Amino acid sequence: MKRSTYFRLLAYTRPLGRFLVPYTIFAMLSIVFGLINFSLIIPLLNVLFGTAPVQAVARPEFSLNATYVFDLFNYYYVDTLQAYGPYRALQFICIVVVVSVLLTNLFRYLSIRIEEHLSAHAIRQLRQGLFDKATSLHLGYFTNERKGDLLARLTTDVQEVEHTVTKSLTVAIREPITIVGYFVVLILLSAKLTLITMLVIPIAGFAISSVIRKLRRDARAGQDSLSRIVSLIDETLGGMRIVKGFNAQKLVRNKFEEENGRYADIIKRMAFKRELASPFSEFTGVTLVAGILLYGGSLVLSSQSSLSPSEFVTYLVIFSQVMRPAKSLSTTFSNLQRGLAAGDRVLDIIDTPAQIQDRPDAVVLPRFENEIELRDVTFAYEETPVLKGISFRIPKGKLVALVGPSGGGKSTIADLIPRFYDPASGSVRMDGRDLRDYTTASVRAQLGIVTQESILFNDTIFNNIAFGKPDATEAEVIEAAKIANAHDFILQTPQGYQTAIGDRGTKLSGGQRQRLSIARAVLKNPPILILDEATSALDNESEKLVQEALFNLMKSRTSLVIAHRLSTIQHADEIIVIEEGRIRERGTHAELREREGGLYRKLAELAG
Repeated sequence: MKRSTYFRLLAYTRPLGRFLVPYTIFAMLSIVFGLINFSLIIPLLNVLFGTAPVQAVARPEFSLNATYVFDLFNYYYVDTLQAYGPYRALQFICIVVVVSVLLTNLFRYLSIRIEEHLSAHAIRQLRQGLFDKATSLHLGYFTNERKGDLLARLTTDVQEVEHTVTKSLTVAIREPITIVGYFVVLILLSAKLTLITMLVIPIAGFAISSVIRKLRRDARAGQDSLSRIVSLIDETLGGMRIVKGFNAQKLVRNKFEEENGRYADIIKRMAFKRELASPFSEFTGVTLVAGILLYGGSLVLSSQSSLSPSEFVTYLVIFSQVMRPAKSLSTTFSNLQRGLAAGDRVLDIIDTPAQIQDRPDAVVLPRFENEIELRDVTFAYEETPVLKGISFRIPKGKLVALVGPSGGGKSTIADLIPRFYDPASGSVRMDGRDLRDYTTASVRAQLGIVTQESILFNDTIFNNIAFGKPDATEAEVIEAAKIANAHDFILQTPQGYQTAIGDRGTKLSGGQRQRLSIARAVLKNPPILILDEATSALDNESEKLVQEALFNLMKSRTSLVIAHRLSTIQHADEIIVIEEGRIRERGTHAELREREGGLYRKLAELAG
């Protein structure tokens, strides 16, 4: 796993100092008061065992250090013991313990609040950056990638980063400070015992790290398998009508069962390795405590150590706590491997270069004025050539229609004009300049598009029509719906224009969905219209009404129409016949209809 992955993911926590400075302060205060709690074990045991000091202690002079705090406590402790006896001294210690525990947990809570704020801030920025990049990629990227895999990266992978990578940052700050604080106290109690334990601990750390390294390969495989599961779910639910219609439930179930089993096996392997770190570290800790108890106890019993029994018990208690942050570190770094694997998958999308980008000197196209021109355009999807030397013009206010057999490249031509793709060679020009000289947003602002597939959103009818013009008034939306012959059926829905249409408009018929798509283009009121089989989903009656409205709409606009039904483009100013990526014929309907042996005439005869 790349080391840079971790630091790149942490870049989304910026401004980091805004979180880490207060977090570090609160974490340190929590640790300090936690150490005070354990240090109070010594006077507590001394009182209980009757070994408390009886000589008076002078009040210390004020200074900003830990020694002053302990000396001040010792002064009041001895003074209370001498003045009121052991029971009052015990009360005093208990009060101090309660206050110290309260402060410990208060500062721990404040540090956790900042930790959660940091995590939410980082993931919000990461998810937003990933979504922004995904929406900026060219259409070809989504053709090549499985949608379910993209969904998995936007959801489960980002969630995995939140649970591991961002959490590891705070753990990497808090736990080392905790360990250092414990060892400072241990050294003060007995430098000799502490030196022996510090020589043994790295051996256990090395064994745990070897287990962690083995998690990396499985972590990436697990995230890839999970994305395939999401893809299978998405494809199955989206195509449920076909799945049931072809009795393919068993087929998709077997595919899902196979992938689900593979993912379960990977997760088990990871869990076995990950969970091995926890019992191993616990066993190591208990073994070390037992060794210290045996060695240190022998020193105390033989009077060869300056440690008193109460100090030795305190030493054991504090040392037992050292393994908690050490265990937390080992668990965090083992879980981190899964987060880094998910982070790699997220960064793969973020690092994908955007093929359609504005040039640094791109200018805004204020308004389409003259013509659209394709000049010797060639295009290929990966290695497959689609367009081969296409050249034609669409003068302003004219209607040009593209017809021909399926797969000839008609829709590709329509995709080049909004710059969904750029040509491999040649150029698409608007008002005499290459589209790449203009900003993409200003070019697309001139266009209204109705595609062969009705693309609607899980929202109300009103919001779907107003999708390209969010500030549209109700009157404007209704007028656009009337032009698209959609107003009447909209009024028949339960809530009229506020009726929710379901996922991809599934509550509507195919013809109704297409009329909403047409209304959306009408409302935008663009100077250029691109209609890719815009009436293909309409019944004969609706087609006639919508086609009449579209003809009226296109009279004052530049229009490119792709149609299989030749009856819908007979009034086109020019018809261009595309076959196998080349222009085979061009002319008006009447001219092409009279051409002997022509492809258009053949298509017209087949259409009846």
